[in-house]
Formats: sequence, structure tokens, C-alpha cells
Amino acid sequence: MASLALVGMLWAWLQTVHGNYGDNVSHALHHCPKVCICASDLLSCSNRNLHVVPAPLPVMTTTLDLSYNMLPHLHPGWLAALPRLRKLRLAHNQLRSLARGTFHNASGLRCLDLSSNGLHAVGRHDFEGLLELEELLLYNNHIGSVERGAFRGLGSLSRLYLSCNRLTEFSFRDLHGLSPRQLRVLDLSTNRLDSIPVKEVVALPAFIKDGLYLHNNPIRCGCSLYHMLLRWRQRGFRSVCDYLEEHVCVAFEVPSSRVRFFTHSKVFENCSSLGPSPERPDVHLEVQLGQPLLIPCDAGAPATRYAWVSPSNELVVFPGNKDNSIRVLSNGSLSIRKAQASHAGVFVCLAAGSRLHHNQTHEYNVTVRPAPHESESFNTGFTTLLGCVVSLILVLLYLFLTPCSCCCRCCRPGPLIPPQECSAQSSILSSTPPAADGPGRKASTHKHVVFLEPVKEGQNGRVKLAVSEDFDLRNPKILQVKSDSESISSMFSDTPIMS
Repeated sequence: MASLALVGMLWAWLQTVHGNYGDNVSHALHHCPKVCICASDLLSCSNRNLHVVPAPLPVMTTTLDLSYNMLPHLHPGWLAALPRLRKLRLAHNQLRSLARGTFHNASGLRCLDLSSNGLHAVGRHDFEGLLELEELLLYNNHIGSVERGAFRGLGSLSRLYLSCNRLTEFSFRDLHGLSPRQLRVLDLSTNRLDSIPVKEVVALPAFIKDGLYLHNNPIRCGCSLYHMLLRWRQRGFRSVCDYLEEHVCVAFEVPSSRVRFFTHSKVFENCSSLGPSPERPDVHLEVQLGQPLLIPCDAGAPATRYAWVSPSNELVVFPGNKDNSIRVLSNGSLSIRKAQASHAGVFVCLAAGSRLHHNQTHEYNVTVRPAPHESESFNTGFTTLLGCVVSLILVLLYLFLTPCSCCCRCCRPGPLIPPQECSAQSSILSSTPPAADGPGRKASTHKHVVFLEPVKEGQNGRVKLAVSEDFDLRNPKILQVKSDSESISSMFSDTPIMS
């Protein structure tokens, strides 16, 4: 019994120790630092005058805000306890450099804000491990150089902000390792760039040019640069149209001789005589809805890899997209089996090889025309004209060929039918019964009405009729309009009316 009691006491002690240890672990994983504010998976430690990163940090954190503090450096591996981290804000601190391995444990990070610090350079290994990073903010630092291949490992980066720094050059040939397939915004404005390699820039895809901001740099004025920016303005690129007044260049060697590209046009008056713009003209292709289309990708030299970017920014590589509606052939051409409305827009071909730069591109503007309807065999104008002609014929038939049995009998040889049987025809000509021609005289009921004379003053509103006593259908005669002495003329003047 004593042994059983000893075993029970030992078991109870182990349970107590394990429970306390579990509580401590759970508290460490979910505890919110006192200087921070926690809201579900958000952790805000902003503007707390911090010199070090508080610890421990809740493991469920997806957004960490450490901006507006006084952090001088970051230790390698400090994010190992945050596997779910997606957004990290470190703006407005005192960071001057990044140690190698600072972000090794943040492979799932999507947005990194390092703006408004004291960084002097971007090293080749500063951002290693950030495979899913999409947005990198480095503006408002003191960055004077970017090491070659500094962004090579950032295969998902689409927006890079380097404005308000001290850059004097930037390689557009390889974009320091940036992927042209993903890049959409490259902000190099407000730096110290004194020259732009126009040939390298014009070779970039249109979607990169649309987000390539070069304004507020002391660039030397040149006709090739002027033609390039003018073409970008005509094409409606945001990078130029949103900052027309800020696109300046240095006309002379004096830094103060800055002029605006689109305001001081007299500086570039002689540029039109130096040849066309270095920008390639747009290639327009038309295809009917439901029809096939083949788009070539002539890189000018053998290429080892081809890729296409569709109008919906979908990356299409060999052999094709998911639904197999678009295929990439071995020679780099793009084959569309059946053109749809979603295929309208700009297709960009990207070619890479030993003799080509990775940014060798070609653009094709595709227009998808709707298929004609087979049921529309008649032209609308012809149909309308035909309807008018038919309507006119029916009106004429109604006016002149109105069926009347009494009229047919009147035209037969023999004695005339009684006047009472032709009252239907008289009612067609006039719904008003004939009035007397004069006082004391009644109008004959067998007279045919030919003309209704307008009402004259003094007739008490009575309508006078011009009739013929001896009117005969077989011997038509000229009928004179009868009028009173005060009636001088009718609407037809003195011209007799032909019956």
C-alpha cells in the first residue's frame, strides 16, 4: 500500500509540474508586451521610444508595427518566433545598415517598410530569404548605391520604392535582379540620377514603363530622352501623366538651369530633325471572335526561354496556360486557339538567352472584333426604305381602289342605279350633308359632291357646295366653282377644277 501511495504522489507531482510548464509556454506564446497593443493577430508597438525589440512576441502575429521608434539595429534571426508574419513596419527608426540574415526567418513576409531610416546602401544579401515579398519601401533614406543583384532573390517583388535617396545611377539592364515578369512599380524619383540609358529603358515592357517614375532628377537634357517621355505621355503612362510638371532636365552644365520637358518646348525644337522616337511603334493585330490567332516573338537572336504576359497580367510559359486556351510554341510564338473578349489588350513577349538580355520584350496590341450575325441578311437602311414603299402603296390602294359595289354597278352599261344606293360613296367624300345653294332652294339628294367651299362670314357657319346638275360619270365635264357675289376667289384662284 505504501508503494502505491508513493506512486500516486509522484504522479500528482509530475502533473503539477507539467501543467505549470504548459501554462508558461502558452503564456509566452500569447502574451502581449506591456508597451504594445494587441488586437487579434495585429501587434502595434509604434511610437514607444523603443531601443530594442520587445520580447517575447505573440506567435499568432501577422502584422507587426515598430515604426516611430529609435531602433539602431536588428539582430539576425529575431523573427524566428513569428512564422505567420506578413507585414512588417520599421519606418522612422535609426537603422543605418542591415546585418546579414536579418530576415532569414521571415519567408512568408509580403510587405516590408524600411522608409525614413538612415540606410546608406543596399547590399546583395540584405533581403535574402524573402521569397514571397511583394512590396518593399526604401524611400526617404540615404541610399547612394545598390549592389549588383541586390534584389535577385525577390522573385515575387512587384512594387519597389527608392525615391528620395541619393542614387546617382541604376542599372536598367538587369534591374539588379528584379523579375520583369512581376515588377509593376519602380520609383526612382527625387534622386541624383544625371543620365538615363534610354536604349535600356525603352526595352522594358510597357507595364514597367507605366510604373517607372523618373521625375525630379537632375538628368541632362537630350532629344532621345525627350522623345521617350513624349511617347510615354502620348500612350498615357501614369509615370509621366501624373507628374508632368516634375519632369525636369539640366539644359546646361549649371545645376540651376533646370527646365521642364513639357513646358519649355523651345529647348527641344531641333529634336524633331534628329530622327523618330527610340520607342518602338505599337504593333496592332485584329482577330475575329472565335477565330485562331498566332503572335510571333521575334527576338532577333536565338533565345533559350520564352514567356508571355497576357492583358490580364497572367504569366504564360511553355506549354501554355491552365485551360489550354493559350499555348506557347517551341519557337516562342503565342497561339490562341479561339479568340475571346478577354484576349483583347496588350500581349508582351519576354525572351531570354545567352545573347539576349532578360528584358528583351515585344508588345502586341490585340483587338477582338465581334463575329457578324448571319440572321441579319438585310441592311437596316434598305429594310426601312422597303417598309416606306410598301406603306405608300397601301395608302394609294386605299384611296383610289376602295371596294364599292355601287360604283361597279354604275360603270356598267344601262340605266343608272337609284341615287339612294350610292349614298355610301357620298359619305366617303364628305360626312356633311349638302346644303342648299340659295334661299328657297333645296339641295338635290342625287348630286355628287365635288368641292366644299370655305365658310364665309355672313353664312351663319353653313358650308356651301359646288355641284353640277348634269354631272355624268360617262361624260365628265369641267365644273365651275359656284360662289356668292361676295366670294372673289377660292384657294385655287380662278383656275377651273378638273373632275
